[in-house]
Amino acid sequence: DWSAPADVAIDFTTADALAANFPRYLERKLPVVIGTTGWNDRVAEYKLAAEKAGIGVVASANFSIGVNLFQVIVAEAARLMETQAQYGAWVHEAHHAAKRDAPSGTAILLRDAMVAGGYTRPIDMSSTRAGAIPGTHTIGFDSSSDTIELTHTARDRQGFAAGAVLAARFVVGRRGWFSMTDVLKG
Repeated sequence: DWSAPADVAIDFTTADALAANFPRYLERKLPVVIGTTGWNDRVAEYKLAAEKAGIGVVASANFSIGVNLFQVIVAEAARLMETQAQYGAWVHEAHHAAKRDAPSGTAILLRDAMVAGGYTRPIDMSSTRAGAIPGTHTIGFDSSSDTIELTHTARDRQGFAAGAVLAARFVVGRRGWFSMTDVLKG
């Protein structure tokens, strides 16, 4: 019901549903938390529209507080490994069999964090879809002498919900486009 009063919207739908919903958030000047993936081709358009409407948006491929802290750790590891040419890098993620996107938005987020951290060599990406896995993401660095792996494993969906609520509290009364890193910094 679009006439119901609200302080903020939380949209974890699909890219197509977000395309239909986003103009309504703009019309209502309703801040929004977006956890939907698969709409990267529309980011610039949505950012501009949100700026014109004067609303706040928190957008992230993953709202888990742990994953977002993991992203910071991954960026730092990539920065350190850039100077070590003997190491190759990878991202592997595993999710439940019904997960639609592969690689996941979180895997892409982690790869982008590695690049932002300064890692310039190729980063191999791989995905597994099986059973009821909530989400496991591993980044690794391998040389002929050793392997370094960093892994985040979601045990349930509570962490995602807690992050979305934290983001919703953060964005009320703000204008602009924010990430979960912004939310965690306060």
